[in-house]
Amino acid sequence: MKKIIALLLAAVLLLALSACGQVKLPDIPSTQALQSSRESAEGSTEANTPETQALPETEAPTTEPEETEAPVEFEEVTVADTEACSIKITGVKMDPIWGYTLKVLLENKSETTTYMCSVSSASVNGVSWDPFFATEVAPGKKKNDEINFFDDEKEALLSPFTDIALEFRVYDADDWASEDVLVESVHIYPLGEDKVQLYVREPQPEDIVLAEDDNFSMTVTGTEIDPLWGYTLKVYLVNKTQTPLTFSVDDVSVNGFMCDPFWATTVAPGTADFAKISWSDESFEENGIEEVEDIEMKLRVYNADDYSADNLYEDVISLNP
Repeated sequence: MKKIIALLLAAVLLLALSACGQVKLPDIPSTQALQSSRESAEGSTEANTPETQALPETEAPTTEPEETEAPVEFEEVTVADTEACSIKITGVKMDPIWGYTLKVLLENKSETTTYMCSVSSASVNGVSWDPFFATEVAPGKKKNDEINFFDDEKEALLSPFTDIALEFRVYDADDWASEDVLVESVHIYPLGEDKVQLYVREPQPEDIVLAEDDNFSMTVTGTEIDPLWGYTLKVYLVNKTQTPLTFSVDDVSVNGFMCDPFWATTVAPGTADFAKISWSDESFEENGIEEVEDIEMKLRVYNADDYSADNLYEDVISLNP
């Protein structure tokens, strides 16, 4: 939701800027003028009573939230400090738009190469979470930046954040095929390592286990009609291995009609994740689907770091939601 709000605010700002100097708003009559017009229309000659006297103008209270520091004493964490670069987590704050936020200080010690610093995988309390963080740092420069964890549903479910795992990747921003400059993992314990509480989801009566073995499990936890993405399967994924796993579906049909949701997601090692498989309203309308009776799909699960390896799982599964 926070992400949607931010996008909407940006769109409104652009529209406002584009309209600047082109549209003149009509003058808005004051409260006293409105009262006088009302009295004239009613033929009233009586003095204003306390009920009809104009109220004094007051400034509207601001509703814009202010960012606040997280109520914890955070000690700076050095993720890496090499001849090529350094990464430090310097603080924590609660951003009103972008949610739980880590402050980072990045340094590029190269004299000639621009580095891209990214978070290749992350989890909070044992649940995968992609903060979509990547930023460039010019040669010989430092940069203060922020890693945002914005997701209303996950934030409500996982708060307080007690265990944040991050894998950083640093590489040549102009040559993605070059060898990584740095790959480093770190655990951050905002409340102290003794306060860690990993998320454990209890099975629910409405759960439908689609597939499970020693490496993973995939469970449908419900369905919904998403206002943006359409008909949606909500799934809970568990990676039981020590390597990142990618889940994907192919050859998908709904009520016997081919309808591909173009879905795939990666779950970090030893973590779980909540995901959604969605079909657009247009795809249902094109195939005359008004109510979902059955879904069939080929599920593939494989090592995200080794595309040449054999699939850990591949089978056609059926679902009657």
